[in-house]
Amino acid sequence: MDAKKYLDYWADRYRSDLTGNIMPFWMEHGLDRVNGGVYTCLDRDGSLMDSTKSVWFQGRFGFIAAFAYNNVEKRQEWLDASKSCIDFIEKYCIDTDGHMYFEVTADGTPLRKRRYVFSEGFAAIAMAEYSIASGDKSYAEKAMKMLEHIIYMLDTPGFLSPKYLPSMEAQGHSITMILINTASRVREALGYEPEMLRQRIDRSLDAIRRYFMHPEFKALLEMVGPDGEFIDTIAGRTINPGHCIETAWFILEEARYRGWDKSLVDMALTILDWSWEWGWDKEYGGIINFRDCRNFPSQDYAQDMKFWWPQTEAIIATLYAYRATGESRYLDMHRQISDWTYAHFPDYEKGEWYGYLHRDGSVAQPAKGNLFKGPFHIPRMMIRSFMLCTE
Repeated sequence: MDAKKYLDYWADRYRSDLTGNIMPFWMEHGLDRVNGGVYTCLDRDGSLMDSTKSVWFQGRFGFIAAFAYNNVEKRQEWLDASKSCIDFIEKYCIDTDGHMYFEVTADGTPLRKRRYVFSEGFAAIAMAEYSIASGDKSYAEKAMKMLEHIIYMLDTPGFLSPKYLPSMEAQGHSITMILINTASRVREALGYEPEMLRQRIDRSLDAIRRYFMHPEFKALLEMVGPDGEFIDTIAGRTINPGHCIETAWFILEEARYRGWDKSLVDMALTILDWSWEWGWDKEYGGIINFRDCRNFPSQDYAQDMKFWWPQTEAIIATLYAYRATGESRYLDMHRQISDWTYAHFPDYEKGEWYGYLHRDGSVAQPAKGNLFKGPFHIPRMMIRSFMLCTE
């Protein structure tokens, strides 16, 4: 493979897909020009199916629009869209205790809260990226305050309801890994690294290495005991390959910030290689949703489906692994996942991508968005991969 020719091709493809398809689809059909923010519950052609707003996506699209502005093209409409989402968050999406909502109506009336802090994390990265795009450092400071409140909520006993009663002590991979990315985005916006951010990233990295990576299964597990104990239940045996692959590239990004720290590179590549082995569907292709580390049947209702987002994480991770190592096998893996993804997910007639496929790659349902799928994973993949390819 001619690596330069290959990377040039994909750099052009990512840029043109982002600017000619993905961003126009969401700017036309998703952006709420009356109330601010973004809708995500869109049918195949962009028709609005439900005006309920995902608070996650106010932050997610706020981040994406600014991220595209900063790294692909300085379009004022993208910067304005980012600001619209952030304004909507600040006006409607934060409860009096600082804990954000999960769903609100079109005009911002609260509908639902959950025990998680992902709404806050996405709001923080939106504010951080907008700060970089606009040059307004007050948004970097807001992002830092949001992150500080996330940590306060996580570290204050009783603030957030536990997932299990005290008879089941456990810790989850999700919040551990997302804090690496959230803290790194805030750090970039600030332009320096507060000691608290470094400590939090180190704490997450240490937890992933010591607790969640289980060499006996060659797997990174989603849930473990307080000291990394293996929990031999269906939930405790769960492997989410796409989530693990996302963690791998978060760690590679941190390794790069630290001068390609070898221990972090090795850790990330181990997770990527393990997770690819568990996740790649050798019969039909693509990254499968869930596996059981003891090879029992996975019990999740969507266990054998192909969702959009694990494919996008694999595309980024394989490019990052090639960037870190120069090993051609990672470009081969990138071609493998890209060929399958682009053969099945893009809707070449109506635009954007399908989100939910059956195991064989056939479309399970054609809607372009809901409270969980919207303008985040796909454009983030295109922007980050464009950046990696052009390097």
